[in-house]
Amino acid sequence: MDIFQKLGWFFKKERKRYAIGITLLAMTSLANLVPPRVLGVMADELDKDHISWSQYSLLILAVIATAIAIYILRYFWRKQIWGGAAELEREMRSKLYRHFMIMDRTFYQRHRTGDLMAHATNDISAIQNVAGDGILTLVDALVIGISTIVAMICFIDFRLTIVALLPFPFLAYGAKRLGTKLHNAFDKSQAAFSRLNNKTQESVSGIKVLKTFGEGLEDTDSFDQMVNETIKINKRVFVWNCLFDPLGTFIVGLTYTITIIYGGLLVKNNTLSIGQLVSFIAYIGNMVWPMFAIGYLFNILERGSASYDRVQKLLNEKPLITDAHADENLKSTDINGDLQYDVKSFAYPDEKNIPVLKNIHFTLKPGQTLGLVGKVGAGKTTIIQLLLREFDDYQGTITLNGHDIRTIPLNILLREISYVPQNNYLFSTSIQQNIAFAQDDASENRIIEAAKKSDLHNDILQMPLAYNTLVGENGISLSGGQRQRISIARALLKQSQILIMDDALSAVDAKTETAILKSLRRERKDKTTIVAAHRLTSVMGADLILVLKNGRIIERGTHQQLLDQNGWYKEMWRRQELEDKVGG
Repeated sequence: MDIFQKLGWFFKKERKRYAIGITLLAMTSLANLVPPRVLGVMADELDKDHISWSQYSLLILAVIATAIAIYILRYFWRKQIWGGAAELEREMRSKLYRHFMIMDRTFYQRHRTGDLMAHATNDISAIQNVAGDGILTLVDALVIGISTIVAMICFIDFRLTIVALLPFPFLAYGAKRLGTKLHNAFDKSQAAFSRLNNKTQESVSGIKVLKTFGEGLEDTDSFDQMVNETIKINKRVFVWNCLFDPLGTFIVGLTYTITIIYGGLLVKNNTLSIGQLVSFIAYIGNMVWPMFAIGYLFNILERGSASYDRVQKLLNEKPLITDAHADENLKSTDINGDLQYDVKSFAYPDEKNIPVLKNIHFTLKPGQTLGLVGKVGAGKTTIIQLLLREFDDYQGTITLNGHDIRTIPLNILLREISYVPQNNYLFSTSIQQNIAFAQDDASENRIIEAAKKSDLHNDILQMPLAYNTLVGENGISLSGGQRQRISIARALLKQSQILIMDDALSAVDAKTETAILKSLRRERKDKTTIVAAHRLTSVMGADLILVLKNGRIIERGTHQQLLDQNGWYKEMWRRQELEDKVGG
């Protein structure tokens, strides 16, 4: 029952809706007391042969009128209570989605996609059931149970009522014990479902790799093993859940047996009439639902409680990157790409003792381009991550126009940065919508112009639906180079003060690379650009090139200055030049 306390904030907010719904539901439950009473009166009158057709017709009409009233009341209470459940689902889904949007990368490193999807689907549905089925079952069972017992005592016989209800404490005790077992089993079941969900998502996303390496059968075996494990865990839920119904059936059967034996004796001794016994048995029929409802209710509440705890655990996590020290007076116009980067040391949160950046210092003025080169793991992407405020815990400062980026509100900072990552992501929409992702109001001409600047326009025109061509999930229908160029076009359309390209030209040929870089120099002559690359031709036109090794700057200068230094850059330049000649 603690789930109702956990959801107290919601029921308090929706108290009017639920007050109306519960009142109507209670009236419906009370109306269900009428037919058994009428049935008993009819039985007595028929037994005495005193009933006339007019009296008989009135009793039948009373039952019909009650049925119509129940129908109308049921419609309106359902509208109120199920409307409340839908509102809870909307609010919880919205709250969870907004939470996902503000969390930083460390959150997504801790939680796998499949787990988050399970929380957003199964868990939210289980919580919604509490506000719908849970309230219905609790109120309906209580009102029917209590009112029926009162009717049995007042209209029939209190001795028969007490004797007939003797098995009920055993039902309550059994339901409580089974409820605890069910809660623990459902917790494990949800965790298993999350793992299975994650495995499915990974396998579908990586289907190309699986097929290319011929690992389809092995992955299927692994998946089957996980499915069997999940089913095994779910069977435990079914075992505890299935024990509720037999327990209820046994108690109901025992109650009927006691009623017939003891009630029959009372009728034989003329203490009870036939009609009263008929009514009592009908009332026992009314009690069947409350008895079974106990098991059903515990099922709903334990599932909902376990799911709410899982979702709340996520919602209680706080982002490491916040606007706690932000200057709310800063505006986008205060940022023009004047970048001062002065980081003495940085280590990832989970590896505090292993610095990945040391003494990184450089300055960029609007209109200048910075090139970042070095071996894999040298620190190029990490430098970019700090500028994007994916991490804040570093020694030193990074400033834009003299403002520490940690004091610039995140929405303003990221609005003025366009980022083309190594692993670009496309949405399952059209090419046009993907390019205009950050600029919904962009005109068709602006979208086409951005595509031209990324040397993509002619490729798009060759496609069946041109700019309306659907790219498939994450651009599966496009080549790697086309996906990269859509990401570049998306960034250029945004027209931010700072453009960051993290190995964003790795999948295009040399001719396309040259065309794109030429467009960038022309397009961004008064804005700041940062290019991280493995191919040195991508940075040869930069105003400043930094060569990184193990998180340190080992060389710096322009393309020509670095060639004159006879260091790593010159050696790599000659090697790549030779590879291009051999390849050509």
